Amino acid sequence: MASNILPLIEQSIAEIYNGNQVTYEVPIYQRNYAWEDDEITALIQDVYDAYLQNRNASKKGTYFIGTLVSYHKGDQVYEVIDGQQRLTTINLVLSALGIPRQNKLTYRARKKSNETIKSLPLFNIDEKDNGIINGFDYARNAINKIVPELDLENFKKYFQENVHLIHYNVPRDIDLNHYFEIMNSRGEQLEKHEIIKARMIEQLNKNEDKVTFSQLWENCSIMNVYIQQKYRQEAIFGKTQCEFIIESFDALPKVEAGTGKKSILDLVNGKVTEQMTGNYDNLDSFQPIIDFSNFLLIVLKITRTKEPNFNTSYFTLDDKELIREFDKLKEENIPFDDAFVKEFGYNLLKAKYFLDNFIVHHSNENDTIDSNPWKLQRWQKEGKNEYLKNLDGESEHQQKLVQLLSMFEVSFTARQRKNYLFYCLLHLFNEGTDINKYYEFVNGLAEKYFKDVYLDPTKLNSINTPNPGSFDSTILANNQLNVIPTSTNEDFSGIYGDVSVKSNGIPLFVFNYLDYKLWEKYFNELRGEKTKEGSSERKSFYDTLGCSDFGLKIFEQFYFSRTRRSLEHFFPQSKADGKENRPTPDQINCLGNYAMIGSEINSSGNNWDPNAKLSHYLDRGKIRQVSVASIKFMIMMQKCKDNLLESHRETSLEWIFDDIKEHQEKMENILIGTKITVSK
Repeated sequence: MASNILPLIEQSIAEIYNGNQVTYEVPIYQRNYAWEDDEITALIQDVYDAYLQNRNASKKGTYFIGTLVSYHKGDQVYEVIDGQQRLTTINLVLSALGIPRQNKLTYRARKKSNETIKSLPLFNIDEKDNGIINGFDYARNAINKIVPELDLENFKKYFQENVHLIHYNVPRDIDLNHYFEIMNSRGEQLEKHEIIKARMIEQLNKNEDKVTFSQLWENCSIMNVYIQQKYRQEAIFGKTQCEFIIESFDALPKVEAGTGKKSILDLVNGKVTEQMTGNYDNLDSFQPIIDFSNFLLIVLKITRTKEPNFNTSYFTLDDKELIREFDKLKEENIPFDDAFVKEFGYNLLKAKYFLDNFIVHHSNENDTIDSNPWKLQRWQKEGKNEYLKNLDGESEHQQKLVQLLSMFEVSFTARQRKNYLFYCLLHLFNEGTDINKYYEFVNGLAEKYFKDVYLDPTKLNSINTPNPGSFDSTILANNQLNVIPTSTNEDFSGIYGDVSVKSNGIPLFVFNYLDYKLWEKYFNELRGEKTKEGSSERKSFYDTLGCSDFGLKIFEQFYFSRTRRSLEHFFPQSKADGKENRPTPDQINCLGNYAMIGSEINSSGNNWDPNAKLSHYLDRGKIRQVSVASIKFMIMMQKCKDNLLESHRETSLEWIFDDIKEHQEKMENILIGTKITVSK
């Protein structure tokens, strides 16, 4: 008889990869390695945060990163049943940290993946698994960005000794098909948000309220459709389905509980009546920017801002802390009762309405140069017709809000680090949905981020990443939003380095905000008759950018692609030796020589001369143009072309120290220049 008990042991990373000369074999039925930048960066950030919390402790705490399920085939070979994505990621992180691995990771019947993992970190092979190569690059970049050099050795030790997995070794006599069935069954283990749901339902006094709350929770948890598609009642969203008119949880239309008494577990598992499900055909869907667990934390934080003694800086927007943040209610003597649950449920529904209708969503299409995938649309109904409509038509505010909100989103893609989303939703809760006020708020928030956080050295760590609590301490005063910049510091080079002093790091937000300011300058200055080629306005515009006219299509098509997250030196590091007018290593590590591009092209071209990059990056037949369509990068490439064609420079001198210096000065002027006031 197969055993019902699965042997398990707790193992450190060191024991997993430098233990007893074992081989982990990924079977052919497992999918290829697929972790992306966000997931790998979030893992390293989480481990580093745990390291910081334990740095001064005499006995370091353990940080769990999940489970590994394997089947021992004999001869110290373990077939990986579940956890291969995590296992591969750990391998890549160890390699990026320069830590040797004694135990092997292999891929059965996958020669390309096998050769790639064995060739770490040089990848000096012909056939490569790009997923693994990209994963290694993501890990290396994340470590360089997150872990200061002075912490690196201690972080390596912490990662190996204090980061643990639970390793299930499936017994030989177990029916693996049955085991897969168990693993994939619905009710084996409740997720954290389901535990919170069960706790909340228990606090409600009336059975009808329990059913109503369960429906609300289930409808709001579907993050990729508009909430109006799950609730069709006029009492909530009005006849046009585009307003939020309900005033309390108790005003929600009541739902029949059906026959028989339903248990809390039934409600948690969504076993409710047909009337409750709200299932309709042809739902419009999109790619959500946040998962449900992290969204719950934002709603809890909004709910708690009314408390006079609530300190937002100590609230963690990370779903690992979901249960802990709810546990704090009891610790801080906040009533967790019928009234609180109803208030939270109402806020959850309202926040989902604001999220769906007033925050950008990414369409289900892949990023292409020809179509902006970011949509800022409201769901509405006219007669029997239901459709999506731009929040504010084709107005200036509509177009600028799309760019601003998507700029924030691509700068803070990790779903547990979306402070900007909390601020936007809190503004809508407090001030309502007036578009003029909303635009002024989001525009002010971006400027506040840049001037009062990213230009304040006291808010930044050694690699110029904002310290924990920097945003809340800057944006919130007594839990009230304030987006009027107060800092008078305009010394960009003093923080991020000038062209003679190496930068300690320039965050992604700074590059994206610069691209937004460049696009905004185009939008404000070059419309109508002023767009004609050769006009004085257009010449003045390009003079300010520091290059010749390369047309307006780049600006017209520009949007913030999630693919452009890799930092590249335009003049390559490998050739920065200071000889024959070439810049030195210190001179290339600055804003003037950095460009944000797609990660899929960064690894292939990082050693090319600028002129070689021009011919490759601008060839539509070789590369996806969206990967290089940063406005800043287009200016750099145009200046390089100008130097070759107009100044008749030699190929090796198309981008030299003077060009880097001039470009940085012009970009700093764009960033720190006088704020443009748009007339209403």
